[in-house]
Amino acid sequence: MGYNGTELWKRAKKIIPGGNQLLSKRSEKFLPGLWPAYYEKARGCEVWGIDGSHYYDFAQMGVGSCVLGYADVDVNKAVIKAVNDGSMSSLNSYEEVELAEKLINLHPWADMARFARTGGEACAIAVRIARAATGRSKIAFCGYHGWHDWYLSSNIGDSSNLDGQLLPGLNPVGVPRELKGTALPFNYNNLGELKSLVKEYGNEIGGIIMEPQRGSYPEPGFLEGVRDIATKIGAVLIFDEVTSGFRINIGGIHLTLGVEPDIAVFGKALGNGYPISAIIGRKEVMDYAQDSFISSTFWTERIGYVAALATIKKMEDHDVPRHLVKYGELINSGWQTIAAECGLDIGISGIPPLTHISFKNQFPLETQTYYTQEMLEKGYLLGASVYSTYAYSPEIIDRFILDSSSVFKRIKEALDTGSITNCLKDETIHAGFRRLT
Repeated sequence: MGYNGTELWKRAKKIIPGGNQLLSKRSEKFLPGLWPAYYEKARGCEVWGIDGSHYYDFAQMGVGSCVLGYADVDVNKAVIKAVNDGSMSSLNSYEEVELAEKLINLHPWADMARFARTGGEACAIAVRIARAATGRSKIAFCGYHGWHDWYLSSNIGDSSNLDGQLLPGLNPVGVPRELKGTALPFNYNNLGELKSLVKEYGNEIGGIIMEPQRGSYPEPGFLEGVRDIATKIGAVLIFDEVTSGFRINIGGIHLTLGVEPDIAVFGKALGNGYPISAIIGRKEVMDYAQDSFISSTFWTERIGYVAALATIKKMEDHDVPRHLVKYGELINSGWQTIAAECGLDIGISGIPPLTHISFKNQFPLETQTYYTQEMLEKGYLLGASVYSTYAYSPEIIDRFILDSSSVFKRIKEALDTGSITNCLKDETIHAGFRRLT
């Protein structure tokens, strides 16, 4: 194409506020000034940059959306047929009903389903339904749930409320100040914090929304306690499975944890890169979606439904979650082995299919930046988190760990000599939300 990715990113920031449409894809989150930023082609777990460069993707695999791999043949085949048959019509696509029935069959506690295109709007729909069903405005939440007003309003009056919920520094500017006090945060595995909220606002809380699992396992009794509280105060319990769903198992991770919500929300992995999200729930709650205006033209477009059905079928036919877990465990054990060999202190967190590495020293961001910088030169896209994909293989992972080993050794040397910052070719990665200039 004749473009240079880093130069194109500079141009983009001048004409697109924030540079692009997703914080998680900003170059500054990975390698400021050096990240390739744009791609020409992606297939399996391989990416080709617009300058012809080639990489194996150990960064995010489409921010966790491509569990089967980029441009999966079976999913694409179904989508191409849908496009050729007409992806939009004045009538509805029958695949919408098929996907609803499939998700309900996978989750026997659920009776009904609604659909959208993105995870954030699906969470907003779930919150709207909870408020409609209960007639209450306050929402207790744990974790990250998107960009919408209901969520960011938590930072009105206290800009640190969301700092412990994945992304620190989120600015609620533009969110009506009248929403102050309607979104109430509590921390994962801290049932006491939720009980305190209930003690103060119990009869005003209409919904409790949380990720059933993300960075750490639930402590014994935690999820059961949240379920009991929601039932006791008459609040709708929403499990946000936008990130966790369809990785450990076929469906929501809550199925493996033994606690049933009133609503569950899915996205990301559901369509293997094609936009589709789902809100499933109990009939007595979901029926309230008809009392509130929740409607959008492109929620009826066919491709998302077709992609989701094809994705789920392939996941079932090939037991894809088992491979995602295995590959995540291989990456984790590889990191731990090479870190021990060179005396580097690291931390590993998250479920195996979404694993996260952290460097435990006085320069953690600089260390991560250097790791990404050196692995980019070796032909890998890399961040702090790795979403496993079915397109990996043990051989690809072995090669990744072998190449990481030599970088870990250089990291140890640089830390011992106090020169890690001097090893960086550009600025340190950004943590959390930061306005770009």
